[in-house]
Amino acid sequence: MYVSAFGVTAVACFASLFRARQIEDRETRLGLIGLLIGSGAWASAHVAVLVLPGFQLKNAAYLVGLVFGFATVWAWLYFCSAYTGRSYHRDSTFRRAGLTVYLLVVLVKVTNPLHHGYYTASLTTDGFTHLMIDHGVVHWTVTGLSYALATIGLFMLFEQFTESDYDTRIIGALAGLTAIPVLLDIAAYALPELINIIHAPFGVAAFALGTLFLYQERFLAVHVTTDIDDAVVFVDDDDRVRDFNDAAATIVPGLADARGDPVSTVEPLADALGTERTVLDFRIGGSLKHYLVTGNDFSLGGTSRGRMIVLTDVTRIERQRRELERHNEQLEDLAVGIRHELRNTLQIVSGNIDAAARYVERDPETARRTLSTAGATADRMREIVDELSMFAEYSQTVEETTTLPFRDTVEMAWRRADVEGPALQVRGEGEIEANETRFEELLDRAFAFAGAVDGTTVTIELSENELVVETDGQRPAATSAETFFEFEESVPTAEAGMALPSFRTLARAHGWVPTFDADYDDGVRIVVEGVGAQRREPAP
Repeated sequence: MYVSAFGVTAVACFASLFRARQIEDRETRLGLIGLLIGSGAWASAHVAVLVLPGFQLKNAAYLVGLVFGFATVWAWLYFCSAYTGRSYHRDSTFRRAGLTVYLLVVLVKVTNPLHHGYYTASLTTDGFTHLMIDHGVVHWTVTGLSYALATIGLFMLFEQFTESDYDTRIIGALAGLTAIPVLLDIAAYALPELINIIHAPFGVAAFALGTLFLYQERFLAVHVTTDIDDAVVFVDDDDRVRDFNDAAATIVPGLADARGDPVSTVEPLADALGTERTVLDFRIGGSLKHYLVTGNDFSLGGTSRGRMIVLTDVTRIERQRRELERHNEQLEDLAVGIRHELRNTLQIVSGNIDAAARYVERDPETARRTLSTAGATADRMREIVDELSMFAEYSQTVEETTTLPFRDTVEMAWRRADVEGPALQVRGEGEIEANETRFEELLDRAFAFAGAVDGTTVTIELSENELVVETDGQRPAATSAETFFEFEESVPTAEAGMALPSFRTLARAHGWVPTFDADYDDGVRIVVEGVGAQRREPAP
C-alpha cells in the first residue's frame, strides 16, 4: 500500500510538470516546477526506502529523500511569493539567507551517519521489512522550521484568495491539502499500523493535480489578475464566457449565469467584441456609470488561449468628457440659434420698415400695418433674446437636485405656463430627482411646443427612469430623430423652433437623454431617458 501510494504520488508530480511548464509567468512556473520536482523526488526516495534491500541502501535513500524534502520548502515559498505577486523570491537577502539555511541543514543531514543527531535508524520486520526511524532533537527543530516556513507560504496564498474577487474556495481547499499530511505524520507516532515516515508529498501531489488539471483556469485566472483591481471577464477563442470575477458579475447583468455561453448573448458586452477599447454604460444602483472596456489576449496553460476583457470605472472622466462635448454642442446650437432666429427676425423688421418708408406718403394705412408688424416682430425678438439667454444660462450642468413630487410639480408648472389650446394629462405617480426651476422650465417648453403645433392634449408621463412627453399636434414634416431638436429643422412655427432646442438643453443639463420617437404616428412623442425617478402605483 505504501509503495503504491508514494509511487502514484511521484508519477503525479512528474506528470504535472508538462502542465506546469505551460504557465506563462516565468517565476511562478519555476517555483511550481521546483516544487513538483522536489516532491516527486521525495516520494520516489520513499519508494526506494521501501523496496531496496538491506539497511545501507534504505538508509541512503532515506537521506536523499530528506535532502529533496527540505528543498521543497524553499520551492514552495518561491512559488507562493511569485504567484501572489510579491517580491520576496527576488530579494537577494532572502535568497542568500535561504540558501545558507538549506546548505547547513543538508550538511547536518548527510553527516547524520557520523553524529546520529538527526535520526537513528534500524531495520524491523514487523509486518514487512522496513526502516524504523527514531528522530532526534535536530530533526524536530528543522521540522518546526519547515512547517513555519510552509505556513508563511500558505498565509500568502490565502491572503491572495481572500482579497481576490473570484470564488476561490476550491483552490483554497486545494492549498489546504498541503497541510493535511501533517495529520498522517502525527498519527504515525500513535498508530502501529502506520510507518513513521513523512507524508508531505501526498499534499503537494493533490495540490498539483487539482490546480493544474481540475481547476487550472480558476487557479491561473487569480494569478493573472493579481495586480488588477477592475472587473475581469475571460472569454475563449470562440468568444464564450469562461470565467469572471465578482466585480464583473455585479456590473454586467446576466453574466452570473453565462459561463459557457457566447459573450455576444451578454449585453452590453456584445458591443465590445471586435474592439480594443470602448466605453460602455451600465446602470448600477439607480445611477449611470461608465466603464472603459479593454480586450487583451492571454494564455491559460499555454495551449488554451482567449481574451481578457477588463472593465475599468472611468465614470468621473467620462462624465467630464461628455460634459465638455455637450457644452461644445450647445455652443454650436447657440450660434445656430442666434444666426437663424435673430437674423430672420431682423430681416422681417428691416423689410417692414423699408415697406413703411415707401408707403408712408401714398398709402398711410399700409405703412401703419407694416410698422405694426415690425413692432410685433421686435417684441418677438426680445422674447428670442430672453430664450437664448436662458439657453446659455441653463446649459450648465445641474449640480444639485431635489426629490420632487411628480404630479404636483407638473400641474404647478402647467398653471404657471398658462398655455392656451391643449389640455394637460398627467400619467404616473411618484417622485423625480431634478432641479426644480429647470425642470419647470423644461415642462414649460414642452407645453409651448404642444401649443405651437396645435395639439389638443399634452401628456406628461413618468415611467421607470423615463419621462415621456406626447401631444397629438401636427408633426413637423421631414423630421428625423437626429435632427428633431435642431433649430433649423423642426420649425412649423417660430415658437416651436425655439422650444425644442431649449427642451433638449434643459434635459441634458440634468444628464438625461431626450430622443424623438420616429415610430409614433399619433402626433409627437419625446422620450427622456436616464431620469432618476421612483414610480409608485396609484392606490386602489
